[in-house]
Formats: sequence, structure tokens, C-alpha cells
Amino acid sequence: MTSAAASRDNRMDNTEKYRNAAGREPNQDFQYNETNMPERKKRSRWEGTNKVKQEGDWWFACTAIPLLAATLGPLANVLSIAALVTSWRETVFVDGEFVPEFDGVKFADPRWCYWLNVASLIFGFLGNLFLLFNFTQRIRYRVALPVTIISWFLSTAFLMGITICMHLYAPPNRPYETYTQGYWYAVIATVIYCVCSMILMINMLGYFLGHYPDTFDLTDAQRTLILQTMMFFIWLAGGAAIFSRMEGDQGEPGWGFSDALYFCDVTILTVGFGDLYPSDNVARGFVFPYSVGGIITLGLVISSIYKFMGELGEDKIIRKHVDRVRERTISRTVTNSFDLRERVQQGHHYHQHRLRKRQRHIDRKSISAPIEARPANRTVISKIAEKAPRIPILNPKRRVLLLREERDRFNEMRRIQHSTKNFKRWYALTFSTLAFGILWSVGAIVFWQAEKNTQRMTYFQALYFCYISLLTIGYGDLAPKSNAGRCFFVVWSLVAVPTMTILVSDMGDTVVDKFKKSASSLADFTVLPKQGIWKSLLERYPRLLGWIQRRIVERAVKKRLRTGFATMDPEEGAAVEGDEDENNGENENENGGKDEGNEAAEAGKPSRPADIITPSSLCGRLALSIRRVAANLKTDLRTEKPKKYSYEEWVEFSRLIRASRKIGMNPPDLGTTGKAKEKNTDDNKDRGQDEDDNDEKEGLGDWDWIGDDSPLLADVSESEWLLSRLCDALVRVDRSSQRKAEVRRWEKNRVVHEKIGEGSKTARGDG
Repeated sequence: MTSAAASRDNRMDNTEKYRNAAGREPNQDFQYNETNMPERKKRSRWEGTNKVKQEGDWWFACTAIPLLAATLGPLANVLSIAALVTSWRETVFVDGEFVPEFDGVKFADPRWCYWLNVASLIFGFLGNLFLLFNFTQRIRYRVALPVTIISWFLSTAFLMGITICMHLYAPPNRPYETYTQGYWYAVIATVIYCVCSMILMINMLGYFLGHYPDTFDLTDAQRTLILQTMMFFIWLAGGAAIFSRMEGDQGEPGWGFSDALYFCDVTILTVGFGDLYPSDNVARGFVFPYSVGGIITLGLVISSIYKFMGELGEDKIIRKHVDRVRERTISRTVTNSFDLRERVQQGHHYHQHRLRKRQRHIDRKSISAPIEARPANRTVISKIAEKAPRIPILNPKRRVLLLREERDRFNEMRRIQHSTKNFKRWYALTFSTLAFGILWSVGAIVFWQAEKNTQRMTYFQALYFCYISLLTIGYGDLAPKSNAGRCFFVVWSLVAVPTMTILVSDMGDTVVDKFKKSASSLADFTVLPKQGIWKSLLERYPRLLGWIQRRIVERAVKKRLRTGFATMDPEEGAAVEGDEDENNGENENENGGKDEGNEAAEAGKPSRPADIITPSSLCGRLALSIRRVAANLKTDLRTEKPKKYSYEEWVEFSRLIRASRKIGMNPPDLGTTGKAKEKNTDDNKDRGQDEDDNDEKEGLGDWDWIGDDSPLLADVSESEWLLSRLCDALVRVDRSSQRKAEVRRWEKNRVVHEKIGEGSKTARGDG
């Protein structure tokens, strides 16, 4: 079977596979029967469910959930530390007057609250440690993950128990007492521990159902994200401890750990409301290195998150989108006009069936409906419209594609890639915008409720406050002034500000890129005019060009009618005509001479190298192609924009690869000489003549451009794929050349031995 035939068979197999997946044979008539309609719906629904299972929709539980838990676990530990070192209640009525919550006097908690808080922190650290050992495969998945889940559930139970018991058995005396930031940090840590435990249970469920193995196969970007996240929270908590100690040594009531944690958060995120600031030169001097290190660490974390989200979307979402588009394309692709007419007729029957079914449903409804009054004002047009037959219209989104040649399938695959590229950009922008909107609106609701009693904040003011915080503007006119609002701001800002940064990056690939192109195009027409821009614009719109040309001709006609035609003396006219005839004759002679010279040169040219391919010439062409592709690959790595090869380039490379396969698959046999060798050569030529004609016509390999084996769908770039295949082809040709050299040496030795034998026989005969 030839390469072109294999490609066509592969293409037809893909088409028939997706046709048969719909429950119908390729040549079966397209008929609809009311008795089998429910069964077909059940079958298609079951096939769709099974298909979802086969495609592996547990990718989020397999990859995203462990990384999400590894990111939120250290945050919960930091909040547990803040809940442990800070008293949970304070007095806000001091010296006969109410003071702000930040200036209240804290008093000790019950002992049972303190020690249960210590136990919760220990189990929280233990769960995070076992999760880290699970990622590094120091401890088995079946041991480490249950320990992590149980430890975090125990932390959740301890924190939930002491917060509820505190509210029931030792609540603050309102309005003279209230809860401090330590209490609210405990509530938030309880929620985070509980969420992490539950999502890890989903991950374990997927493992027990057999959707993925019992290992975390992390990429370099994912490992880097885990390490950078842990480093960031260590930096945040360590800075809070240092600043609280510096400010606590002052004579006035200094900062607690929770206040210093809020200060470090607004410093690293570059928000800077100004409600907390260092009060001495030592703390101010420490801000220099601490802020630089924190901002760099935060930038690295955001970069790793952005890269991880891009890889996750590319592997799980974009790849599935490409597969769905290819399946739809293959299912509605035909290769000849007969199949095209058949598919169009099938669509016509389908719409006729839908219309008949709808009409029967309307008839049954009209029979069972109560009698209503006859509507008035029925015009003649409305009666005609009711009696007019409905013409079925084929759905334009499901139109049949006629792809006759390989070039058509190649162009269709390029179109799919282009649409996928746009889908990837706008999908990321949509996801980032949705996340930004949720964080903005939901965060505003929480701040509105938390600050409503403290500073009479409205929902609009909360939206304004969240907006200036997300953009890291930080005017300082609004800032959290309640213990609950300040605690929520620390957690909310650590999620919202990186989300805003990712949104800006996604906008740079879509909206900003379009704006740059529009500004560049506008500059080409106005301030920085580009040569030939108007000509290219008119060539792009042929109707406009034709209209302008017609207007020019009409104006020229009107001008001639207005001014009249120019006159000339007959003798001068004859002289001018004679000169023109002489010039035309000279031009014809020159052109004729050139044509004759070109024809002679073409006749004297040897045959094209593509017509006669020898192993030596093929090695040279493969070497040149390898150098060319390697240069493109080097450019791809430098610019991070993989080269997309044209159809003609793919044809050229495919011919070289196919030629190397022919040489490698038909090596010369040792001992085949004389007439037998000539006969084998003639048989190979006769048998491969048709194959060469078809292959030279199409110039392709044994793959389908839209199928699963398409090189355009490989996990590597096109340059890497071609470089690997061309190197393999060069190795095959080299082995074949070595084999031929061995055959020549063997034949030479055989001829020498035959001559020696004949000489010895002649000598014995003479003797």
C-alpha cells in the first residue's frame, strides 16, 4: 500500500469512525422511525456519558486539587499562629468612654481555649508536613494523604469547637467587649482547613475509582510553585514577628502579631493605606530589605501561578477543545460530490422529520385544548402565512464540508489551530475577568457588612474600597477599621491582587494586542504613512477598487465631452504611427530572441534533482533540510513563537522522508547478481511506478492532517517533529549506503575468486 493510499485509508477510517459512533453504518439509509427514537436517545446519552469518562474529566481532582491544598495549607498555618498568640476578647470601654477596636484592652482566654488552639496548630503543621512528603514521594500516597486529611480534619474540629464554645460559654459582654483579630483568624483558619480536607478527599476518591495512579507527577513549574508559596508565607509570618517585636518595645502600646501581619500584607502587596506605619528608624530601616524581598517573592509566586494555569489549560481544556472541533469536522467531512449530495439529503430528511413531529405535537395540543374565542382582526396576510408551507433550512453551523485534496484538509487543520489560538486567549481572559468580578463583588459585600457598624460603610463605598485595593492604589481615605474586616482583608488581598495581575497579563494578549494593532494601522494611514498602504487597502476590497475605477472612467468621459477631442495634422499622425510600428517590431524581435534563448536553455537543462534521487543526492538534500529546520528551531526557542510550515514545505519534507523509507526498506541482497538482480530491479520499478506517481502528486506521508496521528497535533513543535524525522531519514539512507558498499565489496571479492578459479582450471586443463 502506498503512502498516499495509506493516508487516504487513514482519512476514511477517521471519517467512518465518527460516523459509526453516531449509531449508523456509512452506507445505511438515513431513516427516522418513531419506535426507535427513544432508544437512540438513550444510546446517545449513554455514549456521551461514557465518552466523558473515557476522556478523563478527573484532571482537576488529579492535578489542581493537590496544588490548591499545598497553597492554602501554609496560609492556614499562619492564621492559626495569629489565632494562638492573640487573645480572643478585648474591652473597648476604657476610662468611661468607647475606644476603637484596635485600641481596646485585651484580656486572657480560658486555659482550655489556649491548649486546644495549640493542638489545632500542631495537627495543622503535621498535615502540611505529610502533604509535602507526599509530593516528594518520601512517604507513600496511601499513607501520607490519609494522615493529611485526618490531621486537617482534627484541626478543623478543634478550632470549630473552641470558637463555638467561646461564643456559648465565655462570650464578650456587648457592647463593652468584643472579639479580637485572633478570634476571626481562628474562624478563617477553620474554614480553610475544612475546605482543604474535603477537596483532598475528592482526590482520594478519584484514586480509588482508578482515574489516576497513587503518585503526584509534578512538573518543574508545579514544584516551583509549592516551594515559592511556602517561602512567601514564611517571609510574611517572619516579618510579622519581627515588626511586632520592634513596635512592641516602644513605650506606648505597640503592635500585636495580628497588626504586624496586616502591615506586612499591605507592604508586600504595595497597597499602603497608611493606617499603620513604622514609628522608629529601626523599623523604617528594616522596611527596605523586607519590602524588596517580599515583592520579589510575590512576583515569583504570581509568575508560577500564571504558568501553571497556562499549562493546565493547554493540557486539559485547550486539547479537549481541539479534539471536539476535529471530531465535528471529521463527522461532517466528505471527499466527493456523491457523499456531499447524500449528506445534504439526509439533513433535509432530518428537518422534515422534526417539522412533522412538531406539527403532530401542535395538533394534539390543539385537540386537547379548551375552546377559545376566535381572534379578531385576522388579516389576509396572516391567513396566507399560516397556510404557507414551511421550508426546512439546514443549520449553517453543521454544514457539510467537501475536502477533496490533502491541501484542503491541511488548510482545515490550520483553520482549527487558528480558532483554537483565539479560543485559548479569550477563554483565559474570560476566566480571569469572571474571577476578578466575583472577588470584587463578594469582597465588597463582606466589607460592607464588617464595616457597617464601625465606619457606616455603604455597598458603593465597599466597591470603591475593593477597587482601589485591587489596583494597589491605596488612597487611605477608606481602610479596614474593624477586627473582622482587617482579618478578612489579609486573606482576600492575598487572593485578589494576584488575580488582578493575571487579568492584566491576559488583557495584554487580547485587548491590548488588538489596541496596539489598531493604533499601528491608524498610524500607517495618518501620522506615519506607509508606502503602498492605500494600494493594499484597495486590493483587499475589490468592490471598492472597482467603484473607484468606474468613477475615474466616468470623470474622464465627462471631461472629454466638456473639452472635446484633441486634433492632429494627418502627416504628423502618420509619422507617429510609423515610429510606433518600428518600435513594436524591434520589441518583438528582442522578445522573440529572448524566448528562443530561454527555450534553448530549458532544453539544455538536465532533469530535476527530484526526478532522479540517488542515495548521495538524498543525503545532501536531507542535510540541507536538517540545517534549515535546526535554524528555525533555534529561532523558535529564542522568540518563543514556533514556526508554522506551509503546505508546500511539508510536501518537500515528506517526499524526502518517503524517499529514505523506500531506500531503507529495499536494501540490496547479498548474493543477488546478474539477471536475477536486474529482474528484481525491474520488478521493483514496475511495482512502484504507480506509487511514485501518486506520491509525487500528493507528496505526503502516511498520516491524516485532521486525524489523531497528524503531525500538527504533536506534543512538540513542528520544527522539533521534522528535525527528528529528518534525522531518522538520514540514518536510514546512511545505513542503506553502507549496505550497498558491503554488497559491492562482496561482489568484487566474488569476481576475483571466480577469476582465480577459472585461471586454476585453465592451468590444470593445459597441464
